[in-house]
Formats: sequence, structure tokens, C-alpha cells
Amino acid sequence: MLRVLSTHLFLNHRLHPGLLEIAGRSGAQAVEIFAARQHFDYTSREHVAELAEWFRSEPLEPFSMHAPLYPDREMGRAGAPGVNVLHPEKSRRIDAMDEIKRALEAAEHIPFRHLVVHLGERTDGWSPRTIEYAHTALEHLGAFARPLGARLLVENLLSDATTPEHLMLILEMGHLDNVGICLDLGHAHITVGIAEAVATLGGRITTVHVHDNHGQKDEHLWPGDGTIDWPAAAKSLKALSAPPAAVLEIHYNLNDDHHALGRKIEQGFARFE
Repeated sequence: MLRVLSTHLFLNHRLHPGLLEIAGRSGAQAVEIFAARQHFDYTSREHVAELAEWFRSEPLEPFSMHAPLYPDREMGRAGAPGVNVLHPEKSRRIDAMDEIKRALEAAEHIPFRHLVVHLGERTDGWSPRTIEYAHTALEHLGAFARPLGARLLVENLLSDATTPEHLMLILEMGHLDNVGICLDLGHAHITVGIAEAVATLGGRITTVHVHDNHGQKDEHLWPGDGTIDWPAAAKSLKALSAPPAAVLEIHYNLNDDHHALGRKIEQGFARFE
């Protein structure tokens, strides 16, 4: 499996080359850039150019980008609405797609291959309109991403709209053959279980978000700090015809020194060896 570190690890800090160098020294072969304005300001030409210049001279690959979840710098804590392409109000759906396209434009300079997209938020339910809105968003965003060299990946969340079964139904009914899946192992552990998720999504799985929890809430712990059976999870994934990229997506605040952080990253990737 390709070893990818999500910059979600550094979410409360401005993303700069020094943080990317930690990823490279810790065994990561690539990174997934988390598009949150306080972390990576995809609307800033200077910030995009700074990272693009670094990637051009380094072996670490900008493998993917996680689409923004909020349009502000405070992750919605000041009242900004979430980026929700399934929202009942058409204006909100349009605003959400526009915000995601702003992030996608960074691919002109930082050549990431995949964009991970959330279909809605945790409270979104399942209905015929869910399918309609999802098709519209994925077709629109896919057409925008394609000339930039990026492929969309939809992620299983904790909502009824994004169970593995419903994600497959959305993709198959819409004939969205070019859209892949980012299987979030932590979310699967809380909902249907990892083995069932892998069995349902199968060859559509392109990447997996790797983090742990205790089966109750989305904690984004280091692998081994929760209750996921990692040997069983690794066995299920290795049975796939094409190995997905392993994206370590941890919630962390940088309290430990960088040497300790590097060891934890290495140990996280080792769960899949």
C-alpha cells in the first residue's frame, strides 16, 4: 500500500514545508492535503505557490486533497454553514460546490490526483432527493476536476446517506464509473463494520482513511489506541484486487516533540505491513 499522511494531523497549524518534511522523514511516500483555510488557504495564491514550489523539488507526492468542510477559518465555530452538497436549499448546494471548486483550482499548481468529497453532513438522511443531489454534485465537480487531472473519491461518513450500500447505489445509478471510494475505517467501525464495508465497496476502494476509535464517536486516534481489529482490517484490504492507498488521518495537536511524532507515524503505517 502507498503510505500517505493526511495533513489533518496539523489541522490547527498553517501548513508549511517544515510540516511536510516531518511526513517525509516518517516514512510517508505522499500526503493528502486537508483543505481548511486556517491550515491550507487554497484561496491564497502565495500559500499555494509556496507549497507547489516545495513539492517540485522534493520526492514526497501530493497524492490527494480533502475537500473543504467549511468555508471559513474556524471550522464553522463562528456560525459559518458547512459545505453541504446535499442541503435541501439549492443556494446552499451551489455555494458548497463553488467552495469545493475553489479548492480544486489548487490542482493547477499542486498536481494532486484525487479529491476526497463528503456527500452531506452527519444529519443527512436517505431519500430519492439524496440520490438526485448527489448525482448533480458529482457530475458537476467531476467535470470541473477532470481537466485538472483530479479524480473524485466519495467517503463513507456516519450518515444514512453515506453508508457503503447507499454510496454504491449512488454511483451505480448515476453510471459514475470514474468516481472512486475513500473508505474511512474509523467511520466503518462505528457503523456497519470494516469487513462488511470492504465487501460492499470492493474494487471501488481507491484509498482508506486510517484512524482508530472505540466504536462510539469519531475520535481519529492513532491505530491501536481504540478498538479496531487491525490485523483483520489489513487482511480484508489485502484481499482486494488492487491495494488502496493507506492515508493516516489523525487528530493531533503537536504537543509531543517531532521525534515522538515521527515514531507514531511510522507505527501507524506498520499496521498494514
